[in-house]
Amino acid sequence: MVTSSLARFRARNGAAVRRMLVCALALPLAGCLTLITGEPEPNVSAAAIQPPAGRTDPREVTIAEREHPKILANYGGTYEDPQAVLAIARVVGRLVAATDEPWRSYRVTILNSPTVNAFALPGGYVYVTRGLLALATDTSEVAAVIAHEMAHVTARHAIARQEKAEAARVASRVVQDVVRDPDAARLALASTQLSLARFSQVQELQADEIGVATLAKAGYDPSAAARFLKTMASFAAYKSALPAEPDSVDFLSSHPSTPERLRQAVAAAGATGITGGERDRDTYLARLDGLMYGDDPEEGYVRGRDFLHAKLGLGFRVPEGFLLENTARAVLATNAEGTAIRFDGADIPPGASLTSYLKSGWINGLDDASVQTLSINGLPAASASAFTRGYYYHIAVVRFGDGTYRFLFATRSPGAAFNAAFAETVQSFHALTPAEQAGLRPLRIRIETVKAGDTVEGFARRMRFLSRPADLFRILNGLDADTALTPGMRVKVVTES
Repeated sequence: MVTSSLARFRARNGAAVRRMLVCALALPLAGCLTLITGEPEPNVSAAAIQPPAGRTDPREVTIAEREHPKILANYGGTYEDPQAVLAIARVVGRLVAATDEPWRSYRVTILNSPTVNAFALPGGYVYVTRGLLALATDTSEVAAVIAHEMAHVTARHAIARQEKAEAARVASRVVQDVVRDPDAARLALASTQLSLARFSQVQELQADEIGVATLAKAGYDPSAAARFLKTMASFAAYKSALPAEPDSVDFLSSHPSTPERLRQAVAAAGATGITGGERDRDTYLARLDGLMYGDDPEEGYVRGRDFLHAKLGLGFRVPEGFLLENTARAVLATNAEGTAIRFDGADIPPGASLTSYLKSGWINGLDDASVQTLSINGLPAASASAFTRGYYYHIAVVRFGDGTYRFLFATRSPGAAFNAAFAETVQSFHALTPAEQAGLRPLRIRIETVKAGDTVEGFARRMRFLSRPADLFRILNGLDADTALTPGMRVKVVTES
């Protein structure tokens, strides 16, 4: 998302700039799904959705009003698609009626982001990305996500989290003021942090349990939550280009590991005593037809190992083995060896020295002797190296048109492969031809009916511009490795519109 990223970058202060190298390796995994709602379902009465006087905590409204604009800014704004709205509108009405607070109103927003995410704010603000809608295979899976987020709202988790965080801050101040032994102080602070993180894990598991019960009460398939958790885990493994390690746990993570959530989701579905329930696959897929997939045209495109931006007229390619992701703040790439790449805009006035920019203090651990000028496909550029906090960095800045752009490479294991990847990527930076710019079109989900003789490999060939298209086709359609296509089955295919 280089265009808006550059605008935000220029608005940041110097301190934010100096933090960029640390952020280069910060590739966060969202633990909670997000959805945004609009107007209430027409067949739900106003009396059913308006909260009785005094039931809405003013703190909830304050938090929601403060955070809502930030969410829209970070997730590309809202995604306007009448069919996508219809895909979730009836879900919301049914789920609200099945919650413990059927009087509560919800504002559900579809975010214009290709990431798979959903979350909720207090006061009934629920968010889902179009990337999540593209990943789901039926209405019950989307309902499972929304029910989970509604559970956060009805359980007032945000308020509880805020109170817990405040208590932790007070405890930390007390420890710092009273304890003189630095080791003892660090241990006490770590214990507080672990307690706070675990508090959020408990919230997630509680929301899972409440959400599955609500899902079943609304008449949807209660196993949809577990099914979609498995799909998300498969998609995360696909995106990371690394084999899944389901039993690895970061104990300071704010969310439980997928295996833990999956076990509870299965148990919660069993506890409902309901087998089956509505899935509504065909209707959901019909409404998904034409949904934008991947990057918005305004933010550039990822096509396999290439990043191409028609509006800016630039492109580059990462080496074999790297997976690209276009995020709200930068273009990122990682490989199985742990090398991370970040591409974004650099705030350098036209005509200013590129080497002076590299030496201006924003790079921690800079090797001054490594700073040099170079030419990249006829464009003025400069590069440098650095080492800090156990990471080795290669940095390059290149002037292109009226802007300047930056590559950041980071690894814990430097060597010939790291140096070669940096050189290959930077030297691939180039201006797009008019024909290349005109040929770039957004990707969309198209729904097709399987015919006799159709195979996964055949559909994957039509998605060849994406990384590992056969794997992605199976994930998008909820197909196991040994599941064969059958005539009449409706499937999602990613095509260039």
